[in-house]
Amino acid sequence: MSKKQWPADSVIRRKISSIIPYARNSRTHSDEQIAQIAASINEWGFTTPILIDESGEVIAGHGRLLAAQRLGLEEVPTMTAAGWSDAQKKAYVIADNKLALNAGWDDEILKIEMQELGDLNFDLTLTGFGIDEMAFLFDEVVDQEKPLPEEQDLQPTFEVAVECLNEAEQETVFNLLSERGHSCRILTM
Repeated sequence: MSKKQWPADSVIRRKISSIIPYARNSRTHSDEQIAQIAASINEWGFTTPILIDESGEVIAGHGRLLAAQRLGLEEVPTMTAAGWSDAQKKAYVIADNKLALNAGWDDEILKIEMQELGDLNFDLTLTGFGIDEMAFLFDEVVDQEKPLPEEQDLQPTFEVAVECLNEAEQETVFNLLSERGHSCRILTM
């Protein structure tokens, strides 16, 4: 059996201004989801390129494109689907989103993984799960493993958000607060 030549198998960085969103994309992205994608890109980088056609129109990755724009990125990784028919492109715009939705969860393994991430003090919001979803997961884990803490045992946390003019100022403020012993993290909105 011969190896099939894939028409989209190399990653190339392109200027965001050269990428055209598909006007009839049927998948929607809320502001909250775009913020989640942007936070994911901040944490792990751009791990999945935007799939475009030969003219630069998006086939898959509309949410990643919106998040990159929100982050002020100038370039993003792309893959070009060369030689795809209009029908193939239209179908993949839908299939890319629907196929991911068809997957399920192994709830027991998910609970274990989320509990371990929580124990490691990892920011669980980066997983894309909402507060209600996480509460459901943790309530079941807590019920099975240890009792809920008493209300008087719960310690409040206090947070401050600082708006900076640019990335350099953000880094300066972060370093200053970190040097003074504050627990800090950088967020870009």
